[in-house]
Amino acid sequence: MTDVKLPISETFVSLQGEGKLTGVPSWFVRLSGCNLRCGWCDTPYASWNAEGESRAIAELVEEARASNVGHAVVTGGEPMIFNEVGTLTRALGNAGLHITIETAGTVFREVECDLMSLSPKLANSTPAEGDTRDPLGVWRERHEQRRLNFEALQALIDSTPDRQLKFVVSEPGDLAEIERVLAQLTGWAAEDVQLMPEGTSVPEPGRVAWVVEACLARGWRYCHRLHVELFGDRRGT
Repeated sequence: MTDVKLPISETFVSLQGEGKLTGVPSWFVRLSGCNLRCGWCDTPYASWNAEGESRAIAELVEEARASNVGHAVVTGGEPMIFNEVGTLTRALGNAGLHITIETAGTVFREVECDLMSLSPKLANSTPAEGDTRDPLGVWRERHEQRRLNFEALQALIDSTPDRQLKFVVSEPGDLAEIERVLAQLTGWAAEDVQLMPEGTSVPEPGRVAWVVEACLARGWRYCHRLHVELFGDRRGT
């Protein structure tokens, strides 16, 4: 393990801002690199313009242990595109940490994980025509082809003791697509489904009233971004 390295964008300690463990003190490790290019990506420094440094897994685990928090969040970018992510998660597990993996669910790997945080990408994630970051539309086409992998999603659901399915939503029309996605998956419950309004600021209540209504009608959960509320849209939070 000492010599195994991964490309790391950042590590930090903060409160988990999203999902079932919102508010829990956690050590975050953000892997740099992604197989998708969401138009609204809020961490472009780990996807559109991946940056960071290669760091040894042993060093990362020691940092996690020294953080004195009991939860580790492995995120990205897309952590599951890296062969070595399984080595990292097993080492974190051996160090006694509860592990959340945040992934779009397009790639399956054998990993150690307590909470699999899946974020299947809806059509609203595909880069718009004319996006200046993708002038030839190469990523627009590639993203649309890759954004949903039901075989991988199902395998990830089946492989972990707990899971959540977080959907970033932009408009009421997204609900029909979410229901189509869920209809092709098993092993989830209504309380595992979370709707997160798209954006990098705290939304006005009127703008998300339809999200609240959808959650009430279906038994789903409303997912806000606590870290944005507390710290604003900035790195290291």
